[in-house]
Amino acid sequence: MKIRLAASADEIKLAQALRHEVFVGGQGLDGDRYDETCAHLFVIDEQSGVSPYALSDGCLVATTRLIGQREAERLGGFYSASEFDLEPLLKRQSHLKFLELGRTCILPQARGTAVMELLWQGIWDYVRQHGYDVMIGCASFEGSDPTDHAAALQFLSQHAKAPEEWQAEALPQMRAPMSAITSPAPDLKAMLKALPPLIKGYVRLGCYIGDGCVVDKVFNTVDVLIILPVRAINPRYFQRFGQPA
Repeated sequence: MKIRLAASADEIKLAQALRHEVFVGGQGLDGDRYDETCAHLFVIDEQSGVSPYALSDGCLVATTRLIGQREAERLGGFYSASEFDLEPLLKRQSHLKFLELGRTCILPQARGTAVMELLWQGIWDYVRQHGYDVMIGCASFEGSDPTDHAAALQFLSQHAKAPEEWQAEALPQMRAPMSAITSPAPDLKAMLKALPPLIKGYVRLGCYIGDGCVVDKVFNTVDVLIILPVRAINPRYFQRFGQPA
């Protein structure tokens, strides 16, 4: 397998089709106003057989998109600002350069550690190449009832909550509490293992979690805000993926 960026409008449409299958189901395109401007990172299986996501150099099995702060500002703000109030965070950290990660998806048959690690390697290479200081983005739990994820949300609220200088809150009209629903104290190792793979990966890297979660009824998910300053990343991961620039 290998990683690279989408190289044409047709390849972006392929990413949109993969996203639609994973997020919604069936054929169609999942697209919005950010897609033409942002970078689309691909994980490509060079050994894969016939696939509706065939490229000249293999088959697309995973994708995520990368929206730089300058590009987001030209479009009226980051995508995640539709769910979380980012302005106070961006003002407090105005000396830093933000990159938004979003629309991450992996075909069910390709899910596993190898693909997740390739996605992260591609993201990290992009961060280093372009000099970003902070990664942000929404990450999701499947299903739109926060009570179904009470233990996990409580775990994130207690063990990964952003300190004040990095805090960002869910928009008041969309906010659902993360710790108001009490549940028995979870076993920390078991709880971490049970988190969705994307969220678990970010937590292991050292991310912060914003205040409150949001129910996205369109995609049938419960979303949390990931905030990952480069300086907060656990240094042991640099041995595998490369030192910061």
